[in-house]
Amino acid sequence: MNNSVTNTARLLWAGLRALLVLTVVCGVLYPLAVTGVAQGLFNDKANGSEITADGKVVGSSLIGQAYNLPLKKGQETPEPDLKWFQGRPQNGLGVNSVNTRYKLILSGATNRSGDNADLITWVKDAKAAVVKDNSVPGYTVEPADVPAEAVTSSGSGLDPDISPDYADIQVHRVAERNGLSVAQVRKLVDEHTDGRTLGFIGEPRVNVLELNIALKGLVAKS
Repeated sequence: MNNSVTNTARLLWAGLRALLVLTVVCGVLYPLAVTGVAQGLFNDKANGSEITADGKVVGSSLIGQAYNLPLKKGQETPEPDLKWFQGRPQNGLGVNSVNTRYKLILSGATNRSGDNADLITWVKDAKAAVVKDNSVPGYTVEPADVPAEAVTSSGSGLDPDISPDYADIQVHRVAERNGLSVAQVRKLVDEHTDGRTLGFIGEPRVNVLELNIALKGLVAKS
């Protein structure tokens, strides 16, 4: 009986020591080591890939933002502020959208199939809106020119980038709304277009937040 109690006590003490050691190693030392390496080698990325403007953090290069007008009384869906470049639609694309304002807690896909009636309607409405919003005197956007990501949300609904094609069809509208020349705005887009990673991974892209920050600076100088 005494041996049984002794063995049990010994096993419990051994288990407790293992728990304490693993807690210190895995719960304290390892996280500190990883954090130290991350801060030392990838400081910007480890801190959220923050983007600053006028000395303030205004967002992350990894998360998209909405550029909408303030909601009016009784209005459910915000209208885009057309003086800015617009990113991809949020999930849902309409009043019943899953994520109408890039709220991180609601990140996710619509989970609707390509033949879903609601999705088809949303895409058609979104394409019509892109054509209408970006057609200005002397420049008309053709429906065939609207790229897919201009009318569909990403899997997360938080995609920060758009294609150069989508940025290009917004150039005339942004120029008109801000009193700039088309050449000035197109040059801005070209300067903020990133190529494929390592030359072959992914597609060329434009970070909308970085582009709009540069646009704000250009407007301030003009």
